[in-house]
Amino acid sequence: MRGPTAPKDPEKMRPFFYIMRGKEVFGLKQPDGRGIQFIYEDGGRLINSAQIVGNITDTSMLDLLKDTEGFRSLVHSIGVSVETKDPEEKVDFVFQMYGKETTEESTTIRHTLNGNGVEERILLDEIAWSFYDREPGQIRFEFEKPEILGVANVRFFLRDGFHAPQPEEEEKIDFESEDYRRMISRSLMSAGSTARVRKAIEKAKKGDEVTIAYIGGSITQGAGAAPIHHECYAYKSYQAFSRLFGKNGNVHYIKAGVGGTPSELGMIRFERDILRDHSLEPDIVVIEFAVNDEGDETKGICYESLVRKVLSLPGQPAVVLLFAVFASDWNLQDRLKPVGCHYDLPMISIMDAVTPQFRLKPDTGRVLSKNQFFYDIFHPSNVGHTIMADCLTYFFERAAEYGKTEDMTAQLLQQNPVIGGDFEKVRLLDRKENREGKEICCGSFRWKDETLQCVEMDEDLTGTAEFPYNWMYQGSREKKQPYFEMKICCKALLLVFKDSGDALFGKADVFVDGKKKLTADPLINGWVHVNPVILIQEKESSMHTVRISMAEGEEEKNFTILGFGYVE
Repeated sequence: MRGPTAPKDPEKMRPFFYIMRGKEVFGLKQPDGRGIQFIYEDGGRLINSAQIVGNITDTSMLDLLKDTEGFRSLVHSIGVSVETKDPEEKVDFVFQMYGKETTEESTTIRHTLNGNGVEERILLDEIAWSFYDREPGQIRFEFEKPEILGVANVRFFLRDGFHAPQPEEEEKIDFESEDYRRMISRSLMSAGSTARVRKAIEKAKKGDEVTIAYIGGSITQGAGAAPIHHECYAYKSYQAFSRLFGKNGNVHYIKAGVGGTPSELGMIRFERDILRDHSLEPDIVVIEFAVNDEGDETKGICYESLVRKVLSLPGQPAVVLLFAVFASDWNLQDRLKPVGCHYDLPMISIMDAVTPQFRLKPDTGRVLSKNQFFYDIFHPSNVGHTIMADCLTYFFERAAEYGKTEDMTAQLLQQNPVIGGDFEKVRLLDRKENREGKEICCGSFRWKDETLQCVEMDEDLTGTAEFPYNWMYQGSREKKQPYFEMKICCKALLLVFKDSGDALFGKADVFVDGKKKLTADPLINGWVHVNPVILIQEKESSMHTVRISMAEGEEEKNFTILGFGYVE
């Protein structure tokens, strides 16, 4: 009897580093019925993944990840594995390069895996690379059916001459340990006045209806959580509140996070996204913009305006300020903390909780690594979302036990704002809302854009389109009056326009009372996104004429006005 054929010489073991390690992936349902998890690696995100997950510190290696040419010179092969409940589940791993121009063909690497957790190698020298490649763009895990959950690993094996550190051992997180509890307790920057929170807790205990609402950016939307609707910090902390204090399903949940947007937009959409039909005015509102407000033109006035807007509601809801953190150990809590102090609000800092222990070694009191907390450089993983929820829950438990019982909010609101409250009474204006008394001539901006940023609201997995009642200019269609014009009496006005990664979109000039205010460029951010900008900010209301028209040379392109925010 002959024995088995001798195997081919094995590929020598190459140094490697992870860019994904033990990360949950979830196939969100697409229009064609498949499920896809998108992971963006452009704009320096791949470099950050190499630093955080792979512990790469060599700047020359990191520089090679900036573009496709450098990536190909550094990486010999890609190792990928996915583990799903069904080991026979077919999963396509896709790594797409972005092109030098958005309309040009770029390389897309595609490899089909089984969901059995076995790593497969993709040799880069066997790929037919495109001349038009610019940079590594995005990774996708594509499932034949939607809502499949898996755990993925992706690592880069290096070419000869390159070296990488040994992967750091990651111990299993002990959520019951004293170190974990101490970490969570550090998050409570200030309990503030707990009067309004305690009122909500007592209502819930009695069986009365209570609503807890969350407004913020992509972290509040649930980015990094898989699945996004039930693994996000908002849902988990709402569930904990309901479990601790609720009766018979009397605690209700509103989630309104929109990725990549600051409080400048949050204050405009608050009534629409949180109050809705006013049937469920919230008892507690968690505000999370500490990692989104770097681009806030007012450096905190919009944030304080939103806080004042919520605190002034007739139902007197509690406001809890939540300060998330990026993987660079950064947030804006130092800028925003004075707002919390001014109104004696609870403030919870995720940065204060987790960043001190990131610097520790595994055997010296470290609870978890950065890789375990973060899904990418911006968003927490399922573990990270759990920790954020536990920090909120810790506060709710403390608030139920002690704190100031007298509500001084009404008196505090009578004081001058600490940063500014210019936009406290801002309202949304679009094709549907609040048009009384406004003279609008949409001209050739008479079409409706349906390709919009979509977000998962509340417990939904299906995205809700942001600002569907918009005005769109399409350069390919008739343009007898090629401008939008509005006459409005106001003291403050913000334009909300659509960002896009589509080269069919172009710049528009914005004029206020005949003077050019700005040129709005929808291609700067490079993705479908909502962008607010301030046009008017004055002490007194007066009549203004706003005209928006395509910039010179851009007349054949598109531009979408999503809406306006105004203060009368």
